[in-house]
Amino acid sequence: MLIGSPGSGKSTVGRALADRLGVDLLCTDTEVERRAGRSIGDIFVEDGEEAFRALEREVVAQGLREWEGVIAVGGGAVLDEDTRADLADHHVVYLQVEFGELAKRVGMDVARPLLAGNPRTRLRKLLNERLPVYEGLATVTVPTTDFHPEEVVDAILPTLDDAGKVDQ
Repeated sequence: MLIGSPGSGKSTVGRALADRLGVDLLCTDTEVERRAGRSIGDIFVEDGEEAFRALEREVVAQGLREWEGVIAVGGGAVLDEDTRADLADHHVVYLQVEFGELAKRVGMDVARPLLAGNPRTRLRKLLNERLPVYEGLATVTVPTTDFHPEEVVDAILPTLDDAGKVDQ
């Protein structure tokens, strides 16, 4: 289970980790878009954040129940109380990234609805709100700043063995 802020590398590291383990990757943001038949940005604009969060909650809950590979959980999914309770039973890897690096990675990404307006200021606020949640849920924290995704995977793999959970 990978958690972290938008731009922390969940999807990229998740793909590399899944490939290394020989399993599939469930990126919950991608699955939300697939089920809705439109982008997350469009869901936010057309239906609102509440509708998006409900669909996200459904995808995460089903993934936690049924998925046997790596799950990259959308950055805001951890704000849901039920999701946090569900994650408590899993090995959770928090992909930590420094703010300066994160700002470079996310940039002026208009596809991220929560960063609309002033992305750097909104990103700082979002991180301040979510950081305690990420840290509280984490079984292990793995830094991603200045590391290649394969190096991040190298840091994650021993934690999976130690946890006896090589399937997540």
